[in-house]
Parts: sequence; structure tokens; C-alpha cells
Amino acid sequence: MPFWATVFVLCSVWPSALSVTRYSIAEEMERGSVVANLAADLGIEPGGLAQREVKLDIFTNKKYLDVNKKTGELYIVEKMDREYLCPAKPTSCFLKLDVIIESPLRIFNIELGITDINDNAPHFRRDRVELDVSESATPGERFSLPNAVDPDVGINTIKTYKLSVSEHFTIEIQTGSDGTQYVDLVLTKSLDRERNAVHNLILTAIDGGVPVRSGTANIIVRVQDTNDNPPRFDKQTYTINMTENNPIGTLVMKLNATDLDEGLNSEIVYSFTLYTSEKTQDVFALNVNTGEITVKGTIDYEDMKFYEMHIEAKDKGNFPLMGQCKVIVHVTDMNDNYPEITIQSVKNTVEENIPVGSVIALVGISDRDTGDNGKVNLLIHQTMPFILNKSSDRPMFYNLIVSEPLDRETVAEYDITLIVTDAGTPPLSDNETITVHLLDVNDNAPQFPQSFYTIRVMENNAPGALLSSLTAFDPDLHENQYLVYFILEKEIANTSMSMLFSINPENGNLYALKTFDYEIEKEFLFHIEARDSGSPPLSSNVTVHIIIVDQNDNAPVIVSPWRAHGSVVEEKIPRSTDKGSLVAKVIALDTDSVHNSRITYQFLQVTDATLFSLDQYNGEIRTMRMFSYRDPRHQRLVVVAKDNGEPALSATVTIKLSTVETAVKAYSDMTEVPLEYDIFSDLNLYLVIGLGSVSFLLLITILVTIVLKCQKAKPSKAAPPCRNSVISERNSTIADSTLVSNDAYWYSLFLAETRKGKLVVRQPVPKGSRYIVSSIPRGTGLTETSDSAASTLQVRFKYVFVLEYTNYQNYDNVFVIMEILSFQIFISVKALISYI
Repeated sequence: MPFWATVFVLCSVWPSALSVTRYSIAEEMERGSVVANLAADLGIEPGGLAQREVKLDIFTNKKYLDVNKKTGELYIVEKMDREYLCPAKPTSCFLKLDVIIESPLRIFNIELGITDINDNAPHFRRDRVELDVSESATPGERFSLPNAVDPDVGINTIKTYKLSVSEHFTIEIQTGSDGTQYVDLVLTKSLDRERNAVHNLILTAIDGGVPVRSGTANIIVRVQDTNDNPPRFDKQTYTINMTENNPIGTLVMKLNATDLDEGLNSEIVYSFTLYTSEKTQDVFALNVNTGEITVKGTIDYEDMKFYEMHIEAKDKGNFPLMGQCKVIVHVTDMNDNYPEITIQSVKNTVEENIPVGSVIALVGISDRDTGDNGKVNLLIHQTMPFILNKSSDRPMFYNLIVSEPLDRETVAEYDITLIVTDAGTPPLSDNETITVHLLDVNDNAPQFPQSFYTIRVMENNAPGALLSSLTAFDPDLHENQYLVYFILEKEIANTSMSMLFSINPENGNLYALKTFDYEIEKEFLFHIEARDSGSPPLSSNVTVHIIIVDQNDNAPVIVSPWRAHGSVVEEKIPRSTDKGSLVAKVIALDTDSVHNSRITYQFLQVTDATLFSLDQYNGEIRTMRMFSYRDPRHQRLVVVAKDNGEPALSATVTIKLSTVETAVKAYSDMTEVPLEYDIFSDLNLYLVIGLGSVSFLLLITILVTIVLKCQKAKPSKAAPPCRNSVISERNSTIADSTLVSNDAYWYSLFLAETRKGKLVVRQPVPKGSRYIVSSIPRGTGLTETSDSAASTLQVRFKYVFVLEYTNYQNYDNVFVIMEILSFQIFISVKALISYI
């Protein structure tokens, strides 16, 4: 190729070769996994690669990647191990390769970043470490332990070490300047080799990856002995009975003094003390190394009835310690033949439900002596559910039979010790032990620890959440104790329990299959059965009570004063309003239960904090002082209603107050004033008479209405509610009502418009009632049914009936009350006429 042509080709491919395309994958990805679409990333048509030669130049000794010419995808040919490719554990690991595409020639540089996964567990270079620690070592001494290594990097490398539980040792972890952790074994409690000569500990190294991996090393601590224990005999006094005429060399007994130390400190030498008589030492010999006492001379009952030996045991330590005991040998007349036991036809394995009276074994007894020394008696050593019955056809044989029902769950194996004793003086005896194994039968039903489970579940739970583990116990064995759990089918509102809950048939884990809402579902009651795998299977069930616990997931809703979404409530009050006058009242509702629905009120913003106060419990806004000429004409109050949940939810309302100059006094509220008997004037008398007259006219109107209704021949229909009414409805749901309350004597606040201003009144609500407040203005054209309650409080209240006596103290109040009375008469008459 000419020189200039070569230069042209290099110049054409050089800009693309200078750019580097970077990808990142995790190590150990499977073969065939797609890394990226090179054709799309490099701007090459996938179909054009099939007719062009594509070479992949990887700077390693293995071909890990290749290019699919049809799709243009870069895929994995061989699994990549980051620890193999980057053995020096760098913070980043890259695999560099060049993609060469010919016709025309194009070269692309690619860097493939390989990220680490936690595929290597920590391991110790030595999985067994042996330490020799002196028994006299003091607490606080430290012993170095080997470190673990983990080829992974970052959070996947070693995070911490743990030591198996030990009352004598713990570990301390030190971190070097290079970040390497060093582990020291620290002695926390003094060692006692006699109690525990070897401490087997397990040191575990744990990495920080997911999933967590770990490696262990066995730490063997051998405690080195010191001579701190003297030799000890099993008893202080040994009593031996021997018959006369025992041959020389007969073993009387073997003393076994023990020394808890080891080595020379535990090697014992036996000897007679000076308290042992020479005559006794002539009859008996003592082996200084083994402690065996043997017959050395002739034992004659008539010569000496008993012998007393004082024996000393001394160890071989640098400062030897010693212990003593006394051996008393009683000599008796000879009864030198022991009775014997012969066992035939024994059943060593029986089922636990074997019938009472079944024969377990045939036992024969014999004694070669004669006379009283040859008379023998057979008995069972302990009280057991077995008895011995003498055979009728064979006088020296007994039948060992079952006397009581057997239960493998109570006793799985019986060691029946049979003792035969002759009538000699002293009597001789022998014993044999028969071991009877009981086979299990399915005679126990599974049992739950409780008969009733109450499980509380927080609403808005995640589907598949574990609610509880209901585990039963079956004392039987093998297949008789393998339990299967399932839910007994029961439908609630056409929904099967298996669609709401699931139980693991193997371990009894109970799971929720859906998310519960306390406002819709409050509890569930169903049964779970546990059944074993015996034949026939036995089962038992338990009652489960699921209680849905409320969560604060509903924010308060402000229902009064009503305003359109995002709008500002505007109110007008006279500037002559007195101190303590009620300006407005904020009412909010919360559909949550208990403490989550308790609402408190507070100012979020206020134009003048010294002018208004807000009751945090009932939402009443009152004046703290009278208006002055310096106060602005417009006051802006932002009130927040916050519930008592965790976290708390809230709603806000903005009230814009405008002060007006008027001669009519705005009465803040019907504040109850203690009645003073000396001010019951004629004016109050006239007021009472007026109220009585209006009440009488209202009663007459109601009676006439009832009579007319009874006389109508039309089909019975639900009468629509009047245009302005307060309808009491018990046990209504939240979805059908606007103002709901269960608390004792809440106060619902309404505003009544009059020609001279607004009069604030209050009406007590009886305990246990639920109220729907409905107010439909004139001429709205809405169908006035109970379903219109959803639009309640979305229009302003026009008329309110007030049936409450209050002590009014000036003429302005009388004018207002008289106007209300007149308006009530007008409304009653109009209602009667419209009904007719």
C-alpha cells in the first residue's frame, strides 16, 4: 500500500480509536450474559456487521468476551474472576480490549470494569491453633491469634471477628495503620485445670458482604498443671466383709485415691501409717503403686474378728501433698457359693402398647450351697411396671411379666435389675440386668402451647409478612411426630381464609397474603390444625384471633369553617368586640381511631399574637383584648389542626378577619353566666313568656303536621328532610356522615345570619350519638335525601334552631333573640304550608 494511503487510513480510524467506551459488570457472570450492545453504543448498524470482519483483541491470555455479528451484542464467553484478573486487590479492576472492524477499518477502545461480589469467604492460614497456658496465669494476659484473609475487597472483605462463648476468654481486635485487624485472646477468668484441662474455642471471621460469609479456626487452649490438689480417697472409711480361709494373694480391695493434678503431681504412692498394727501388716499386703490390698497371711475368724488398716496416699510433686483413709475388714464364717441367675426367652424390644400380663422373660435361679445357704429368693431391685410370677410347672423359674401400661413418652427404656439372695449368714447375692426398649406407637396427638392465640398486626402491612410462628409439639417419634399445619377453611364476606392468610405446612409460620386496612377490617377469627403423619393420623387445632392495629394514615379534615379548596375564609367582626369574644371556631375530623383521631389546634400564622387566642382542644378563636385604633383593619389567621398520631398529620385553614364599624355589638358566644336571682327583671320575664309562646306555636305546628300526614292516602315514602335541619342518626358510618363524634358532649358550632350580624350559639351533643349536619340553601335545586350528606358543610349555614335558655344581660341581646323567635315562627308556618 502506498505511504499516503496508509496515512489516510490511520487518520480516518484514529479519532475513533482515541475515544474509550467503558462498561461495568459484576464478576462471575454466567456465560452468554450480554454486556452491552456495541452496535448501538458505537453507532453501527447491526445488520452491517455480518458482512464485515470483526476482531476482538483482549489483553489477557484468555478469551472472555466475543461479539455477536447478527445483533451487535458484546457477550461473555468465559466467567471472569476479579481476584484472578486483579490479584493485587486494587480498588478498581479493568479489562482492556480493542474492537477492530474492517471494510472500512475502525478501531474502538473498550474498558470493562469488573466489580467485586462476595464470592470468597474469609479463611485462616492455620485452621487449628494450639496454646499452652499455665493454670496460674492471671486474668488480663493476652495471647496473639492468627489473622484471617479474604481476597474480596471493599465491604466484602473481613469486617469483624467473633469468639465462641467462653467464661474464661474473650478477644480484642486491634486495627493497624494499614487497616489490618489483629486479634488477641484475653484471659478474663482464672483457669482451673482440674475442672477443665482443655478449652476448645472457635474463632470466626465475618466479612461485610451480602450474603455474609465467614471462616473459622479452632483454638485449642491447654492448661498447664500446678500441684494444688492433694490425693483424695472416695471414702474416709472403707468397710470390707471377708470370709475366713481366703487363699493368699486374694484381693481384698483396690484403693483408688485420685489427684486432680497431672504428671508427677498426680502420681500417687500408697503406704501404711504408724497407726496400723504389725499383726495387721502381717496378714495383709499393700501395693505401693496400685493401692491393691491382698491377703498375705492366714485369716482366722476365731483369731480376729476384724482388721483395721490406716493407709496414706502421697503424690510425687516438688512439695508433696497427702491424703488418708481407713479400711476395716470384717471376717465372717464361710458361705462361699453365690446364687446364680439364668435368663431365657427374653424380649429386649417391645411396643409401648403391649398388653398388661405379657411375658418379657423367663428367669431361673440356683445356688450350689445346701441348707440355709442354698435357699434363694429373687426380686426386682426397684419399683417398676413389671412383676415376677413363680412358674407352676418349674419351681425354680419365674415369669417376668408387664404389670402396668407402658408409655414410651414417659420412660423409653427400662433397665430391670434382678437380685437373687441366699439365706446364708451373711447372705450372698447376685444380680442381672435386663434392658427392655420400647417402640413408639402413635398415641399422642399434637399439642399447641396455647389454646388461643391473639396476634396483633399493624395495618398497611406488607403482603407476605410473617405474623407469628404457631408450633405444636408431638412427643412421639419418627413419622408419628412429623407435623403438617394448615388453616381450616372459613369464609368471611365471601372471602376464604386461605386468600387472606397462609401457613407454612412444615414449621407453622403464619403469613399475611394481603395488606389490611383498619378502617375496613378490624379482626379475623379462624382455626389452625396440626396433624401428625402417624397411622392413623392424630390432630389438634388452635383458635387464632388476628387483631388489626390502627395506624395514623388519615389526615384531619377541616369541616368548619367551610371553604372551597385552597380558598380563604373571610369573616367580619365589629371593632367594638369585647375581650374574650368568640370570633370563629375551627372543627376538624379524623377517621382514625383512639388517640390517632384526637385533634389539637394551634396558630401557624397570626397577624397580631396579642390580639387573638386559640383553644388547642375545641378550636375556639377568641379576642384577648379589645381592638385599638392602631390595629390593622384586616387580620390573617392560619390555624393548623394536628392529630395525635405518630408521625402526626395535619390540615390548615386560613381565616381573614375584617373589622367593621357598627353600632351592633357582636356577641362572641353564649357563655354561661351564673344566674343572680336579684336581676330577674320584667325584661327577662317577657323573654321567658315569648320563648314559651313560640315553643307552644311550634308544638301546635308539629301536631298538625303529624295529623295531616296520617290522613294522606298516598303510598308511604320517606319524607325529604327540610331545607335547614340538623338530622340525628345513630350508628351511621363515616362514609355517610360529615360530622361524627363518639366523645361525651362535644360542642358543634353553627353560625346564624341575621339582619344585624352573626350570632354565635352552641348546642350540646348527647354522648354516644352520631350526627349528620345537612344544610341546603334555598333555590339550590338539589334532591334533599340522606345521600346528600356528602355535600354537607360545603355551603354556609343559613338557619339554625336554638333551643337553649341563656341569661341575657342587655337590650341588644333581646332584639336579636326576638328576631330569631320571629324567624322561627315564620319558618314553622312556611314548612306547614309547603308540606300541605
